[in-house]
Amino acid sequence: QVQLVESGGGLVQAGGSLRLSCAASGRTFNTYRLGWFRQAPGKEREFVAAISGSNINIYYADSVKGRFTISRDNTGNTVYLQMDSLKPEDTAVYYCAGATYYGGTYYRTEGYNHWGQGTQVTVSS
Repeated sequence: QVQLVESGGGLVQAGGSLRLSCAASGRTFNTYRLGWFRQAPGKEREFVAAISGSNINIYYADSVKGRFTISRDNTGNTVYLQMDSLKPEDTAVYYCAGATYYGGTYYRTEGYNHWGQGTQVTVSS
């Protein structure tokens, strides 16, 4: 059974940094896509960043480009999201997502078949 468990969320002031982690178990993910999405209150879940299988491609939403960095450890089963220069509008629940199939669209929630429980990130002004 595949499980994705996020950690690292919290409260930070604007301009600060946080590092989110997502540990995947039950399957080897190094050849599959892993991503991060976020959902603010009253809004739809939106794409943040993704890293393709074997780390060939990395994608970012325009709103976080230059501030956030996605990476994966050597096992391929832990993905990180380094968030710098945080803004109040980054406040949301952040979800880790994994796709244990090839193809699909990296920026759509339909492109993933496994999800973590989410971790809250709050950025104060």
